[in-house]
Amino acid sequence: MLPLSTITYRLLWAAVLGSVIGVERSIRKRPAGMRTSVCVCLGAALFTILSAECAKLTGDSATTRIASNIVQGIGFLGAGVILRERGSVVGLTTAATIFIEAAIGMGAGAGFYQASGVAALMVLFALAGLVYVEDLLKLKSRYMLFRVSTDNAADLVAEVHRIFRDLNIRLDNCQVSSLGSKHMVQFDADVTQRQQEQALSAMSRPGVSVEMMPIERQHE
Repeated sequence: MLPLSTITYRLLWAAVLGSVIGVERSIRKRPAGMRTSVCVCLGAALFTILSAECAKLTGDSATTRIASNIVQGIGFLGAGVILRERGSVVGLTTAATIFIEAAIGMGAGAGFYQASGVAALMVLFALAGLVYVEDLLKLKSRYMLFRVSTDNAADLVAEVHRIFRDLNIRLDNCQVSSLGSKHMVQFDADVTQRQQEQALSAMSRPGVSVEMMPIERQHE
């Protein structure tokens, strides 16, 4: 059996790595913060240690039987933080973080200190660094409802289709309506922030009103 000091070192290392990742999650006010991250890493590390030690005690050759089920079991925890909110799916990053935290904990529990440490650094870079790249390039997309209204309907529909075709954006549920002298084109589209700005700039002109709001995607 592993010495208690070795087990303690491995659990402490797992706790440290989990808390470092958890701090980033807590700063961004995500559902799985520092305490959750520490528990995930610690649990995975302890399961990994117990898996090997129980196999030794019982003479079972399957030393990874318990550890292998961590991969399946952690999915239930991750699924619990995935939500739908105003037309977008949120929580996927948190769920993926919980998944990799379990892997890091398993690495710490197995004694792979350097590998688990490098993995934790890479996760921190992905969480704290790449978010600025996404914001800088405006890559995040949302499903939006567009309402374009004007008093002069001449070529409005054709112009809207041309603008979004040039931006390589597909229009869903396109509707044209009129009330008195007011004419409106309404449609849905999956757009990035940059595409929203480009579409708004292209459609905005005197006499044209453009509304945009996030909505829930309708599934058939």
